[in-house]
Amino acid sequence: MPSLQTALPPELANNVIRLYRECLRRAKYIGNQQHNTELLVDMVKQQFKKHMHETDPEKIQKLKDDAARGLINHMLYEAEKMSGRKFSKSS
Repeated sequence: MPSLQTALPPELANNVIRLYRECLRRAKYIGNQQHNTELLVDMVKQQFKKHMHETDPEKIQKLKDDAARGLINHMLYEAEKMSGRKFSKSS
C-alpha cells in the first residue's frame, strides 16, 4: 500500500520537522477559526513529543502517514469549503 505522504510535497513528507511545523500551522489556523488555538497546538505538540524517541522505521512511517492524513483531510475540507464542491466520497 503506497504511503499517504505521496499526496504531500516530498520536502514536507520526508522531513519530520517540516511535517511538525505544518501540523502546527494548521492547528493554529483551525484554532483561530474555532477559538481553541492553544488546545489544538498543545494536542499536536503532545502527539509529536509522545513519539519523539521512536526508532522503528515502520512505526515512524505510520505516524508520519497519520500526520499526513490529517493535513490532507484539512486541505480537502478547506478546498471543499472554498469551491462549494465535494471532493471526498460520501459514505
